[in-house]
Amino acid sequence: MAEKVLMKGNEVLAEAALRAGCRFFFGYPITPQTELAAYMSKRMPKVGGTYLQAESEIAAINMVYGASAAGARVMTSSSSPGISLKGEGISYMAGADLPGVIVNVQRGGPGLGGIQPSQSDYWQATRATGHGDFQLMVFAPSTVQEMADCAFLAFEKADEYRMPVMILADGMLGQMMEPVVLPEPKADLPDKPWATTGHQGKREHNIVNSLYLQAADLERLNNERFERYEKIKQTEQRAELFMTDDADIVIVAFGASARIARSAVVSARENGIKAGLIRPITLWPFPTDAIEGVIPHAKALLSVEMNMGQMVDDVRLVSAGRVPVEFFGHAGGIIPTPAEVLAQIEKLNGKAGA
Repeated sequence: MAEKVLMKGNEVLAEAALRAGCRFFFGYPITPQTELAAYMSKRMPKVGGTYLQAESEIAAINMVYGASAAGARVMTSSSSPGISLKGEGISYMAGADLPGVIVNVQRGGPGLGGIQPSQSDYWQATRATGHGDFQLMVFAPSTVQEMADCAFLAFEKADEYRMPVMILADGMLGQMMEPVVLPEPKADLPDKPWATTGHQGKREHNIVNSLYLQAADLERLNNERFERYEKIKQTEQRAELFMTDDADIVIVAFGASARIARSAVVSARENGIKAGLIRPITLWPFPTDAIEGVIPHAKALLSVEMNMGQMVDDVRLVSAGRVPVEFFGHAGGIIPTPAEVLAQIEKLNGKAGA
């Protein structure tokens, strides 16, 4: 049986990335993710990798672009305003079909905001990380164990689909310590025949590029990319269902909010209310199938988030008016309590006459 170790979330993300074969890390310090970069600075040289603190977030993401183009597994991490600065480079990576892992340990916003936990970057991660037509795969862990699992999986999916993948955590998950079983180091990495490596005259030289002056060429590439996205929507949705089989009131919550919502669901059941929880693990692709599964029997859906209401838009899109959808959350770094969420469940239960 694998041994459990007690580790902080930020450090687990780094260690799992190393075990997944990441050998390049470029970043810039910003709370509340700085421990991830600090851990990489100590461990990366010991495994023959490269750690570099760039002069800015913009420089860091362009270094990620370069290392990925050369076929390496590469990672960067930041927190909310730092991700905004990386947005242009992430778009270039998407336009050049380059894999890479970007970690956002969110803080409150907008602006510099505060360093307390938040989930206010949902729209940015799933809708508008950068300019142009593209998507990221977005994982939303809710435990330190899942930080490790998602980090390992992110590199696999980035290479499989040749696209940037984001891990969207928050300051609470990044700072907490929990027991975790770390993944075994990956022995074999996939071949990347498209990478800009030496070819010794045995093949045509590769070009990595996101600039296409002919509109027809750019449209063709966008169409090909979105065909890939459709495949991802069909095959890569991930969600955890908790007590949803007969639930009248179904909460939808991700990350740290889901931990709170789970406690509220248990309390509601003890009080005789049929509550359940859908926890999206992938925010893109959004787990529409899981929500569709509860629509026939749910009397109301409740989106619980640490923001002013962002994921609730996606829940409403799935519901399409068939079931009422409500929102509850706090912003600016205030964490909802289980008692507050339970009160919302009771309110909805009374309104629905369940």
